[in-house]
Amino acid sequence: MIELTQDPAGPYGEVLRLGPLFSELQDAGDPGKKARTGTGEVNGNPANNGAVWGGTGMENIIGKLEHILSEVMAEDFKAALKKLNTPRLQVRTDETALLIIDPQRSFTSGTWKRSQGSNGELEVMPIQVAFDNCASLLKAVYHRVEVMFTRCPFPPDSYDWDERFDGIIDPDQLYFIKPGNSVLLPASNGFREWVEAIIKRGRKTLVMGGCTLNSCLRVSALETLSSFRDEGLEVVVDLSICGARVSNYVNSAQFGGMSAVESALRDMSGEGVKVAQRVEWL
Repeated sequence: MIELTQDPAGPYGEVLRLGPLFSELQDAGDPGKKARTGTGEVNGNPANNGAVWGGTGMENIIGKLEHILSEVMAEDFKAALKKLNTPRLQVRTDETALLIIDPQRSFTSGTWKRSQGSNGELEVMPIQVAFDNCASLLKAVYHRVEVMFTRCPFPPDSYDWDERFDGIIDPDQLYFIKPGNSVLLPASNGFREWVEAIIKRGRKTLVMGGCTLNSCLRVSALETLSSFRDEGLEVVVDLSICGARVSNYVNSAQFGGMSAVESALRDMSGEGVKVAQRVEWL
């Protein structure tokens, strides 16, 4: 606690360098050591047996959104995907890493949900769908793919992983503390070092999912690409494992007649982030 109070970078600053994550990252950068990097995988490429893993198809997701939002809003979202020409992408497990943003119970049953007021139950439904799909994907790839996570510093009753990930995410899973929208802040949370390490190990594609699509995912994807573009990193946002609150799928004059989600998709695509309807892992 004394170290925390004296930390010039704040409670989530330099003190993070004393934790287990940085020990793992240092091992990962040493070619003479094997590092788990939070996935159950050791250095070396996982076997590729030709299997394909991927989240639920976008058609199924849009069908669920019709029940959650309305047919009109779901059709607006579908039209936005068509205008942006969001494809399905295939990636190789030995060339790609996966980052899941904030898959915490706060967004589905805790502090963040309660902050949405009387409509909270409705607002979080697309995020619940996204977490369902994240969990299904992780069941298939968790120990085959290099996976990391972020966590917001919510209160204890909202901090843990969402219940959908019970029995999937290892109890000792490493993660990045992310107090705001950007995974790159604070600079001492280990994310930058992790990306540099995976690039050195030949993983030049980073797939992102989680929540929320128009804020944390948008900012994190854009800033990660900006920071590592010159090192050849490709950033992909997999819409089949992403979600936002219901209100952000509603077209609004604030965003020029489009929704906050569509505006975010346009921002990311315009800056070179690959926005995919679904990512399939080979």
